Amino acid sequence: MAQAPARPLTNYHGAQDIERWQARRRWARAGIVYTVMLLFSILFLGPLLFATVSSLKENPLEYPPTLAIPQLSPRNWSAAASLGRAGAGAPLWGGFAPGAEVPFEVTYFVPEGLEATPPAVSVPRRRPGGGLGAVQQIEYAADYASVTPAQEVGREPGGYVDEDGETLTGEVVTYGFRVLYEGDGPKVDRLPVDVEVEERDQVFVSSTLALSRLERRGRVASYDNLAPGALGYTFNNYARVFKEARSITTGRSLFLSWTLNSFVIALAKVVSTILFASMAGYALARLHFPGKNIIFVLILFAQMIPGQVNFISNYLVLRDGIFGLSRLWGQASLLNSLSGVILSGLVGAGAVFIMKQFFETIPREVEEAAMIDGTTQWQRFFRVVMPMARPALGALTILTFQGAWNDFFWPLVVLTTPEDIKTLPIGLLTFRNIYGATGDWGLILAGAVMSALPIIILFIVFQRYFLEGVSYGGGKE
Repeated sequence: MAQAPARPLTNYHGAQDIERWQARRRWARAGIVYTVMLLFSILFLGPLLFATVSSLKENPLEYPPTLAIPQLSPRNWSAAASLGRAGAGAPLWGGFAPGAEVPFEVTYFVPEGLEATPPAVSVPRRRPGGGLGAVQQIEYAADYASVTPAQEVGREPGGYVDEDGETLTGEVVTYGFRVLYEGDGPKVDRLPVDVEVEERDQVFVSSTLALSRLERRGRVASYDNLAPGALGYTFNNYARVFKEARSITTGRSLFLSWTLNSFVIALAKVVSTILFASMAGYALARLHFPGKNIIFVLILFAQMIPGQVNFISNYLVLRDGIFGLSRLWGQASLLNSLSGVILSGLVGAGAVFIMKQFFETIPREVEEAAMIDGTTQWQRFFRVVMPMARPALGALTILTFQGAWNDFFWPLVVLTTPEDIKTLPIGLLTFRNIYGATGDWGLILAGAVMSALPIIILFIVFQRYFLEGVSYGGGKE
């Protein structure tokens, strides 16, 4: 009897169902991975983003905290640009210059049964903030400004919901006034204005530009700068970082000096680390000489010793000018100098270890082929090995720059006076001690965010080297 043919395990439609199920499974796995990565990115970048937004606020300590701030409103950008153009012909950074005529409007809710009274407008003698800005000689807009009386320019029926949730009926009244700069005089950076109403029940609603704060139980609408310009309004704290923090003796911007000092130290350490660590790592990986293993053991031992253990001996060496050698270029001591910080950290043991381990992964056949072509040892190092070491050099550049840029303890020990010689992390500590006591955290956050930007930019530029293989320079282009 003929045997019946074997039936397939699945038919055509069953195979399609399996393929669709496998595709959905792959997409589900990819979705889970990307969701986890997104959560981690929010976890790590969230504090930085919140600090960045808070650095734009006039009062970062406000409660409850919010990301919907006036400095991110396009309406306020437009109003600030118009006011800056009217104040000094500068829509970006604003100001208050001779011939200025700055128009402004404020709106109040007047409850039913209460007669609306025009507010009193004044230009106070107000400094930009506490701390270092409180000891500087500045020009006050109050010495040159005059204000026209506030006049009613509009009125319409309206309502208002108070703190208890009750809806009040009444009128919404708008007043207009102008701030004039009559006569000659200097251009003033800031135009502070206070708008005060007599009746507490007359509630502030809105104005041409968002107010800085409400004072005296809501009676005074205070503006730190009525003609800020679009960028001056949004990045006011960042501008203050450079303008207010100035040296008392030289008048130079301390924040700019701190930033330049950190750049000089970080760039010098990057160059010296790449040069010495690559040569030392190559010698330990490729050359044969007496004491090679002992040197490698000492390098491993040096990585185990924290910097706090030998900082006293290093301090004494810098104090004496590296046993008097610094007198050759006219310095009796290397304390309070950038050269002292640089010379004490030209290369680290960890950098030598990284380059040594990387060079050992490069095939020797590549160098042997170059040797057959008649290249010398130095030519093989610079023309063959170094191009192949780009991934390690890129990683070393990021790690060295980040370590030197964020280094706090050693510069704090070496660099004490004057203020101009300090690095950025120490300068931020100065901001913390001076402005933190007055509650001016916007300026501190602005300085902290700016200090993080170079590291972020450097990582974006060199991150591709982390993904490159060792054979980057070994193949033909």
